[in-house]
Amino acid sequence: MEKKSFASDNYSGVDPKIIKALTECNVGHAKAYGEDRYTQKAIEKFKEIFGNDIYVDFLYNGTGANTVALDAMTESFQSVICPEQAHINTYEVGAPTKFTGCSLIGIKACDVGGKLKVERVRDYLKNSMGSIHHSQPKVISITQPTEIGAVYTLKEIEEIANFAHENKLLLHMDGARIFNAADSLGVGFKEMTKDLGVDVLSFGGTKNGMMFGEAVIFFKTELAKNITYRKKQCTQLNSKMRYIAVQFIALLEDGLGLKNARQSNNMAKLLAESVCDIPGVKLTNKVEANTVYAILPKEVIPYLQEKYFFYIWDVVCSEVRWVTSFDITEKDVIDFVQQMRYILAKIKKVA
Repeated sequence: MEKKSFASDNYSGVDPKIIKALTECNVGHAKAYGEDRYTQKAIEKFKEIFGNDIYVDFLYNGTGANTVALDAMTESFQSVICPEQAHINTYEVGAPTKFTGCSLIGIKACDVGGKLKVERVRDYLKNSMGSIHHSQPKVISITQPTEIGAVYTLKEIEEIANFAHENKLLLHMDGARIFNAADSLGVGFKEMTKDLGVDVLSFGGTKNGMMFGEAVIFFKTELAKNITYRKKQCTQLNSKMRYIAVQFIALLEDGLGLKNARQSNNMAKLLAESVCDIPGVKLTNKVEANTVYAILPKEVIPYLQEKYFFYIWDVVCSEVRWVTSFDITEKDVIDFVQQMRYILAKIKKVA
């Protein structure tokens, strides 16, 4: 049996209720390419949340969801503005640029949480908008929560959306951990996206208990005109769509997705609270979702990674990232912290 880790919510298994849903739909034949009853039911679930005036599609993974969304929103001579540390700019191997032809413009964030501020975007627009020598800005993309675990407030999202639309730009939201953000803010999905002016949303499921699968939701539905063809070009068209759709049905029914997110968020807060008084450990972010960043004594890290694996975020200053998933329990957190205290004490004694 594989040990649990604090490396990523992609490391976790699949929620048992989702496994059950997959098993139950794995009977007989169903129409392919999204024409099955499960896909239609999943679409209806999203319409119950966001209203009927939306377009929903399903894809394999987060990179595909972001790429297809941005491809639908842009022309190749245009650009996508995002924070420097945005997933589309750092961890998607140039996929959005490859398929859209667009430049990604990484803007330096104004705070340690990695949030994009309109002041920085405004400065960029002054030098690029209308210039024949620059790719033309078309989309602002934000991640909710950010790669540093900060959650945009409703006011911040609305401010960015209003700024985007005033400048004839579109707003895309990468919601790979959108359940975590909704739980953190205590609001509904519609309240923090469509109601505030988000045009297109990548709606994550894999990091919150699904086996695979993401959704793209178009609130500006005319952008989805050729989405089927774009999805096929990006190799994101799943012939057996029912296996993605049925997972979203399970995740959206009976509050399962929010329950999972609440568990992972609470375990991140517990972890942060449990290590904050340990000598040599310094938290470097405000924990608002399910990620914790901390600086550790360098010599502790390899020993602790043997017990519960996690990633080093910044080698120079020995900053690490801990991510809690839906299946991390209080017992896991307590044991992890105890291991940390034990290793630190042992190293100090040897020294």
